[in-house]
Amino acid sequence: MAETVVQTDHERGAAPAPPPRGRRGRRTVLVASALVVVAAVAVVGALGLGGGGAEEGSSAPPRSGSTVPVTRTTLTERTTVDGQLGYGTEIPLPVKATGTVTWLPTEGTTVQRGRTLLRVDDRPVVLLYGTLPMYRELGLTAGTQQGTRQETGTEQDTQESGDQGGADETSGAPAPSGSPAPGGAGAGAGAGGTGGTLRGMDVLQFESNLAALGYTGFTVDEEFTDLTARAVKRWQKALGLPQTGTVGIGDVVYSAGEVRIGHAGVRLGSPATDDVLTYTGTSRKVVVGASAAEDSWAVRGAAVTIGLPDGKSVKGEVASVGKSATAPEGEGGEGGSAAPTVPVTITIEDQKSVGRLESAPVTVEYVGRERADVLTVPVAALVALAEGGHGLETADGRFVAVRTGLFADGRVEVSGSAIREGMNVRIPE
Repeated sequence: MAETVVQTDHERGAAPAPPPRGRRGRRTVLVASALVVVAAVAVVGALGLGGGGAEEGSSAPPRSGSTVPVTRTTLTERTTVDGQLGYGTEIPLPVKATGTVTWLPTEGTTVQRGRTLLRVDDRPVVLLYGTLPMYRELGLTAGTQQGTRQETGTEQDTQESGDQGGADETSGAPAPSGSPAPGGAGAGAGAGGTGGTLRGMDVLQFESNLAALGYTGFTVDEEFTDLTARAVKRWQKALGLPQTGTVGIGDVVYSAGEVRIGHAGVRLGSPATDDVLTYTGTSRKVVVGASAAEDSWAVRGAAVTIGLPDGKSVKGEVASVGKSATAPEGEGGEGGSAAPTVPVTITIEDQKSVGRLESAPVTVEYVGRERADVLTVPVAALVALAEGGHGLETADGRFVAVRTGLFADGRVEVSGSAIREGMNVRIPE
């Protein structure tokens, strides 16, 4: 019986029948639609959109950029202005001596109590400490000289004279009948009504200086007595002056303390004038021309930081603020005038911290505004929102609106219902 052989199309080498045309078209449409959906989700995630009200668990894919925490701290606004280190403004010495200037000190010299400031007609003008200016001659009045001169205290005076390097030149004539006892000469004369004793705060100031220089033997008070005159004579002898016991109005100059000599207003051989010498204090300080419109920081006692040319910083304190505003010389804008400034003087307690600098441009940093216990982030974390204002991007890609406050030290104060301490926010790249 003959076998029947059946061959498939593949065995015969025939091509397989093509699939129905309509099915392949539907498959192509489905694949293209899936690709569009995936692309749309990726775009939404990259922009941080879609789901502002979604749960925290459904966060967007992580994006590049570092995150920082919101911290609670005190923000301090600091401002820096230019200043000049020196000894302050030079002011004229209140010299009342008249005559020809015969000697002047070198500029920059420091003069202390009892030392010579200058010489007029070859007589020394001596520095003493005090705030009351010399306005009258100090000595025994005519009545006191005639009615109270006595020698009861000769032994004591002689001992004091030996301590000061010279003997008293007082006359050895016996005291007139009825003269008061030693130590009460001035008081007795003043009480008697004849002659009288010189009294006043200027006497107390002078006697305090005389005692500080080592000339004693009298009571430091407001009365210029015969014992005061004896001490004055010993002082005059040490200065090489005639021993009159009387202090002339031009013999001394008072200042609050030791002084640093400034420039001379006259030359040797010129008449002594009001501006014969200028002086400053001996402590270095800083003077700042503060803007009259922004000088609220310049309050006496306010602490500041002074930046020196070598990069070091020292502490300073506002000592005084000028009351008159002036425009800086040689400066002006297009309108021809510069912003008015007021002089602010800043003292430096630790003079050693300044080193050897005597004059130099410096910077002065002061505290402007301050906000305590506020939430802050780096300024770089702020982003501009499309609807306006500022916002922050959270670590999970959400954007929250914030209100900004003080900007200082690279940080900014932020607040808002969605902001809390410790939450992480992103710093955009």
